[in-house]
Amino acid sequence: MVHRLEIAPRSGLRDPRGDAVAATVRDILAIPVARVRTRDVYRIDADLTDGEAFRVLHELVDPVGQHGALGKLDDGPFGVAVTVAAKPGVTDPVGKSARVAVEDTLGRRLAEGAAVYTATMYLMDGIDVAAAELVATRILANPVIQTVRLETYEAWRGSGPDLAIPKVEAHATPPVATIDLSGTDADLAAISKTKLLALTLAEMRAIRDHFRSAGRNPTDVELECLAQTWSEHCKHKIFNATVTYREPGREPETIRSLFKTFIRGATEAVDRAERERTGRSWLVSVFHDNAGVVAFDDHHHLVYKVETHNSPSALDPYGGAITGIVGVNRDPFGTGLGADLLANVWGYCFASPFRRAEPPRGLLHPRRIRDGVHAGVIDGGNQSGVPYGRGWEIFDDRFLGKPLVFCGTVGRLPVTIAGRPGHEKEARPGDLVVMAGGRIGADGIHGATFSSAALDESAPIQAVQIGDPITQKRMFDFLTEARDQGLYSSITDNGAGGLSSSVGEMARGPGGAEIDLAKAPLKYAGLAPWEILLSEAQERMTLAVPPERIDAFLALARRREVEASVLGTFTGSGFLHVSYAGETVARIAMSFLHEGDPDLDLPAVWEPKRFDEPAGPAPEDLSAALLGMLSRLNLCSGEVKARHYDHEVKGLTVVKPWVGVNSDVPAEATVFLARHGSRRGYVLSEGVNPFYSDTDTYAMAQSVLDEAVRRQVCAGASLDRIAALDNFCWPDPVQSEGTPDGAYKMAQLVRACRGLYDLTRAYGTPLVSGKDSMKNDSIMGGVKISVPPTLLVSALGQIDDVTKAVTLDLKSPGDLVYLLGPTRDETGGSEYFRWLGARDGLAASDGGPAPYVGNKVPRVDPVPTMACYRALAAATAGGLVRSAATPGKGGLALALARAAMAGRLGMEVDLDRAPDLEALPPEIALFSESNGRIVATVAPGDAPAFEALLSGSACRRIGVVTAEPRLRATLRGRIRVDVAVSDMTSAFQGTLAHV
Repeated sequence: MVHRLEIAPRSGLRDPRGDAVAATVRDILAIPVARVRTRDVYRIDADLTDGEAFRVLHELVDPVGQHGALGKLDDGPFGVAVTVAAKPGVTDPVGKSARVAVEDTLGRRLAEGAAVYTATMYLMDGIDVAAAELVATRILANPVIQTVRLETYEAWRGSGPDLAIPKVEAHATPPVATIDLSGTDADLAAISKTKLLALTLAEMRAIRDHFRSAGRNPTDVELECLAQTWSEHCKHKIFNATVTYREPGREPETIRSLFKTFIRGATEAVDRAERERTGRSWLVSVFHDNAGVVAFDDHHHLVYKVETHNSPSALDPYGGAITGIVGVNRDPFGTGLGADLLANVWGYCFASPFRRAEPPRGLLHPRRIRDGVHAGVIDGGNQSGVPYGRGWEIFDDRFLGKPLVFCGTVGRLPVTIAGRPGHEKEARPGDLVVMAGGRIGADGIHGATFSSAALDESAPIQAVQIGDPITQKRMFDFLTEARDQGLYSSITDNGAGGLSSSVGEMARGPGGAEIDLAKAPLKYAGLAPWEILLSEAQERMTLAVPPERIDAFLALARRREVEASVLGTFTGSGFLHVSYAGETVARIAMSFLHEGDPDLDLPAVWEPKRFDEPAGPAPEDLSAALLGMLSRLNLCSGEVKARHYDHEVKGLTVVKPWVGVNSDVPAEATVFLARHGSRRGYVLSEGVNPFYSDTDTYAMAQSVLDEAVRRQVCAGASLDRIAALDNFCWPDPVQSEGTPDGAYKMAQLVRACRGLYDLTRAYGTPLVSGKDSMKNDSIMGGVKISVPPTLLVSALGQIDDVTKAVTLDLKSPGDLVYLLGPTRDETGGSEYFRWLGARDGLAASDGGPAPYVGNKVPRVDPVPTMACYRALAAATAGGLVRSAATPGKGGLALALARAAMAGRLGMEVDLDRAPDLEALPPEIALFSESNGRIVATVAPGDAPAFEALLSGSACRRIGVVTAEPRLRATLRGRIRVDVAVSDMTSAFQGTLAHV
């Protein structure tokens, strides 16, 4: 029996959710909706009496601000009601939590199959059905995962309550199919495309030949398992390819694996140098587990992983993003024997939310993507009880086709767990294969292969997943107990590829595994065996449990109300053996599964490009230019969205993501304690700037690494304990008919890897983890849009005493202002050039760079730069530095502005005191984005000691902090900037204040 409950804010009280929808409708669609009211709908499919349903309603309603009803709640006329609900099979986290609330209220368990389905009603006044349908499709619902029902008030009153539920209808399990691979190459290519395998012709041939040698064709389970394992997302085929690199004036170069040569190669070189210098290494586990692990103190190691969730977020921003954040939380938790989660980070690349033109057919508006992604990450993080440490946004129209959604997690791994090293894990023959957490559904199927291809109209609906952080948190709590009791020997997450990936990877150690898919708990009946194996349904971990500990493990799971199922056994057979109800459905040699994929041979051809420089005159009023720059999307405040995400939970945050007198300017780096009772902490920062890629990705890679390290130095981190993570998001770099410039994009990737390699070695900053996403193209509505080559470098530093951490805000009038590092005419890819393009009325196309790119992209001179950083670190350790800011996007002027806005103080600076600035045109001196620079303030009495420490570096005293909140900058004897801090703050905060 189905009972319907409706709950709404009491009449006369504000409805913030409805008010927000009304404002968005007016802003985006220009539809003059008069009012929007909202209500939550719960449809309970269970054996409840009417009296029990009323008890549940009473429990769910907040009597102060809400009222409710069984059936329908009529609190006055409305124009049109829009009801948005999940489609059948789509995860409904609120419904899952509501079921628990129903059971708690009634004091009894509901029967197997009972469920609660939720929906949201929007009661709109002042619009007709046609306008309401536009609102529903453009703002309220995503047709990929949601249904929409529209009713006028008259129709609503004249009908009974809608009791239909989005239940997946049970049907028989589809039989296992054998896939005939005996056809032509065209047939093989067609099989790969129609089955969404994302396998190349060479890979299809390799699979055909392998099974032909065994005298048979593969089953659909085997073919799907191989496609997942060999996917670009999981196998990183491009990063491991053999590349032939060419550039003008040089002999061709053969590179066998970018990863081994430049990424792992850089870390090995840095680690060797560290061992030679100190006789020990602080790298605990890199490149072979779910996340990187570095030594921290005698009690704990630090664990860090950053992932991307781009393709799913393009289809369903909320679902893709919440899955991204809860998914990356499972990575540190599945590292070693399991890390405790400390903090999350996030970062996004979007097209402009103010876009007026309709996106190509099939793409969502960037405003909707931005709102959905923020909501997903915020819900996932807050409900997981994990604070956020870093957050940022970048805007460019080339992210219209695929947004980039980065999510990361820092964890704390005990050095010793149950008497063994916490970072070591190994499944052994005889250990049981156990799945714990959520159940398996159709959600997330083909996620790995979907993320390994360009986004087009064939994108599978079932690739969308909806994360449930509440279920996952309960699983984490249970598994933490099991970890500390030593109840398992290995653990990993069910991410891309589900059981196929987790069991297949864990089985490499012992040499094989046998599992029976019929033993896996399902959300609903009727899934084919290959779907059960590949489903990426969330909130699941796979464990190796010794047989002698399985009873204790399962008993603990029952006490903590977490589902755990024994699926099979790890073996030394050399095969991944998969059955369904005792019938073999897949038997794949481990060697072929993991080493049978043919290597790629890819061309890379670098051809330097020249770009337009600004044609118009330099701006005469640089004060106005500064205010204009502060209001730009890539420089303005994103505080409004970020404030919805808690950064204080756990009570370990020292330097917050937002700092200053009013805590409203983003910190250069954030500082956290790893545990209470210690002053030792860790530091988080990042560098990302895809705009430099237009000119040279070598320079881009070095610039973002330098920015991440420089921010660490400004916060007070130890230069000898900074680890870096690399996340590459690239347009397709494989030459093909659809990607005729693939060889150039591959050359861009080679140059970025080489730039990162050169500077990580020079800085002594090891790369300890990373991820690459190589198919960030969209082909929707006949329009191809490729992201600019983007590298995010995330830095994890350490600080001995968090009380000595430094922030960017000016502290006291009279403090002296220093500029460290030289400034050059390096405006290529700069925010200043893009601002000039906007000033001149020029606009970038969806698939191209800004009108003014420029050619003098910032470079890094590592030897003097590192010497300067070390000197500043010594000054900071001596308590001489009162504030430190990094000139990055927007250059020196923006760094000065941020420091002044944060401190609500002013500065008088004379740029003529720096000869390199004096030699530049005023606008270049202020807005050049040269690397290696820091603005520091020092108390007058500490100036001699500070200057002595920095005597060997480019260190110039350029001004003084003033009580008057005003920024004045003089160059060549003239005041070039004279702006009140209040005006800067208004410009900085205004752009995204209501978006």
